[in-house]
Amino acid sequence: MCDMRLDKFLTSQNICTRSESKKIVRAGRVFINGTAAASSDEKIDPERDIIEVDGKVISYRKYIYIMMNKPEGVLSATTDKNTPTVLDILPSDYRRRGLFPAGRLDKDTTGLLIITDDGEFAHKMLLPKNGIYKRYIATLDKELSDEGKAMLEKGVTISDSTAYRPARIFFNDESRRTVTAEITEGKFHEVKNMFSYVGCEVVKLKRISIGGLELDGNLSAGEARLISEKELKAIFDSHIS
Repeated sequence: MCDMRLDKFLTSQNICTRSESKKIVRAGRVFINGTAAASSDEKIDPERDIIEVDGKVISYRKYIYIMMNKPEGVLSATTDKNTPTVLDILPSDYRRRGLFPAGRLDKDTTGLLIITDDGEFAHKMLLPKNGIYKRYIATLDKELSDEGKAMLEKGVTISDSTAYRPARIFFNDESRRTVTAEITEGKFHEVKNMFSYVGCEVVKLKRISIGGLELDGNLSAGEARLISEKELKAIFDSHIS
C-alpha cells in the first residue's frame, strides 16, 4: 500500500495548490471512494483509491511525459528572467511541480523536446553509453563534402576539452545542403560545432526523433501532448547495435 496525503496528491496532479486543497475539501468538492473527504491531510492510496474533484475522477500519474514541438526563440530551461522558456508556454493542463526539459535544444533550434518530472528516465535516455540516437534535420550554408561527412562519422576532436562521438550522416537532397544527423550525445551546440568544424554553418536545425520516438507531425510549433507508454518504450527500442 502506498500512502499519500490528499493535499499532496491534489497538488502533484496539478489540481490546486496545497492551501487551495483545504478550501475545496471543506467545500465538499473532493470525494474518496464515493465519500466526501474529511480533511486535506487524510491519507490515501493514489493507485487504488478513486479520487473525485467536482465529480471528475482524477487519474493518478506518478510521472508525466510530454512531447513538445519546440518553437524558435524559446529556451530549454525551467525559468529565465528575460526569455520565455518551454515551461512558460506549456499548456496549463500539463503543468505540475518538478517538470524540466529532458535534454536541451538551443534557443533557435526547433522540434522534438521531452518535458518530464522523472529524473531517472531522463538520465537513462540522455546517457551517451546507452546509445539513444537523437535525429536532426540540418540545413547548411554550403554543400557538405564527402570528406567532411567521413570526418563526422569517425568522430571529431575540436580541442583538448571538446570532442564529439561518431555521428551518422545522411544526405537528404542532391544539393548536399540538407542532411540528417544522428548523434548519441547532447553537448552544448554539438551539431552546430560539428558541422562548423568541417566548414559548414548550420542555418536551420530541427530535432525530429529520439530513439524510436518521432515528433508528432500534428503538433504545430509550441504545441504539446502526452507521450503514451508505447511511445516511451520506443525511445529505448532504437539504439546503437
